Amino acid sequence: MRRVPAAGPSGVMAALARPLRGAVASLRALPPLRAARGGAGRSGAGTEVLGKGFKRGVVLSAGSFLVYEAYGLISRFAEVHASSKVEEVVEQADYLYGSGETEKLYHLLVQHKTSEDAELLWRLARAARDLAQLSSTSAEEKKQLVYEALEHAKKALEKNESNFAAHKWYAICISDVGDYEGIKAKIANAFVIKEHFQRAIELNPKDATSIHLMGIWCYSFADMPWYQRKIAAVLFATPPTSTYREALRYFHMAEEADPNFYSKNLLYLGKTYLKLNNKKMALLWLSKAREYPAHTEEDKQVQKEALELLNSI
Repeated sequence: MRRVPAAGPSGVMAALARPLRGAVASLRALPPLRAARGGAGRSGAGTEVLGKGFKRGVVLSAGSFLVYEAYGLISRFAEVHASSKVEEVVEQADYLYGSGETEKLYHLLVQHKTSEDAELLWRLARAARDLAQLSSTSAEEKKQLVYEALEHAKKALEKNESNFAAHKWYAICISDVGDYEGIKAKIANAFVIKEHFQRAIELNPKDATSIHLMGIWCYSFADMPWYQRKIAAVLFATPPTSTYREALRYFHMAEEADPNFYSKNLLYLGKTYLKLNNKKMALLWLSKAREYPAHTEEDKQVQKEALELLNSI
């Protein structure tokens, strides 16, 4: 079987044009329709004209059909080509993410910032945020990247509302932006953040990270300073609230979904048990956090905080 050229849509068009030209040429070679026997004069001439018109109609109809089919094939080829391109970039991105190559990952994905694919866009949001978290990133660059990450996450959500990761990273990025917009915006955003974390968990109950982040949300509001509580009470009739026990439940759920998946989940299990005055369990989880292999800067920060808390017990 002859293969379609791999030179992209233009190559496919050229390949399709050959049989199209052949079909039209064959149709043009048809003999003209003649008048019926005995039909002379004006009647015969009219039939001759009718015959020519009919033949042109057949040629045009067949040509239009083949062009339509060619267009459909090109469209399907373009879709498959675009899909395989996305898969290739996603594969490269996941490799770089797993290797801790934050800057390389961002530079790979930012080339696709105009993509219509949610899988690329939420990964770009994550990469921009991770780049903002690096100690080598200046304060000005960090702010720019935080807002950029939110835009990518928002676009990912617009492209696919059923993508759990888009919900997760949209919530994370809104939380980050709150650091630049004051306490009122941060508390107001808390309702939106909770909604999107819950939606992410609903879409993918096995995603340990979404469950962990819901735990962080609960811990943050359980641990909210008194002055922020007063501000929240003034600004909102029913401000967001939570408890350490609710946070603990989510941290354990995350660990059950994917044991030892994240150093910070181990750290927060230890911190939450400390808040609940359970030193035995706090020692257990803080020790695990301290011993967790440090692959990223965040892991190193977790190890440092875990050690400080262990020394304070």
